[in-house]
Amino acid sequence: MPKTKTKSKETDDPELTREWPLPVVATLGSGVRVKGILQEIRSRLPSPVRKSLDMQAGGLILVMPETSKTAFRATASAVSNPLKGIADLPVIPREIEDILTITPSERKRWLEDGRLPSAGTRTIRLQGRARRITFHVFGPRVVEDLLDSGAVDEWREEDAAAIAENRRRAAHQAKLTRSLKKKEKNEQTERADEAATDIISGSIMRPQTWRPIVQAAIIQSGRFLEPRGMVVAAYQVR
Repeated sequence: MPKTKTKSKETDDPELTREWPLPVVATLGSGVRVKGILQEIRSRLPSPVRKSLDMQAGGLILVMPETSKTAFRATASAVSNPLKGIADLPVIPREIEDILTITPSERKRWLEDGRLPSAGTRTIRLQGRARRITFHVFGPRVVEDLLDSGAVDEWREEDAAAIAENRRRAAHQAKLTRSLKKKEKNEQTERADEAATDIISGSIMRPQTWRPIVQAAIIQSGRFLEPRGMVVAAYQVR
């Protein structure tokens, strides 16, 4: 008979639990921020117990078997101590984007032009890789002030006005460039006409003298000139 897989039974063993609610001043109303705090606290715990700490209902919860009382007390203490100053934990890029509801491009642009002040940089190693990355972090109280003041909406209006002004200037510059090119072409045509007039009037007598000038005038103006009348006039004068 073929073997059938049996579902593993859920254990009803007693568990030790402890919860830490996170204040709004720490989370700034962001689930992404809560996850960032969880990851920060987990990184300070020993590897075997890191997954025993999880997030739940805007806070953290520690769950361990009742048989691990010693490890539970040590882990709970390791969680409680850093949580005392968790409201001052710097805000990382993905958190500030969620808190202020901004895009990565807006964050980078406002960081570069100084509207979004940096609280410094942080370097981390990507999980499972040797490569390190460095990024800017932001002060939680600065982020809170920006959220309360509605500065993001003002910045977006400023950016829209700047884009419109840049487009207007670009259009004016393009129009000016076209005008200058047209003026230059008209001047070249006028010079070619003057050279042809001089030849016809007999100011230039010999063919070996006026022929190169006519050719140059034709090339510059892009117009076709019939030189036969000029040749006759030149020889009649000679």
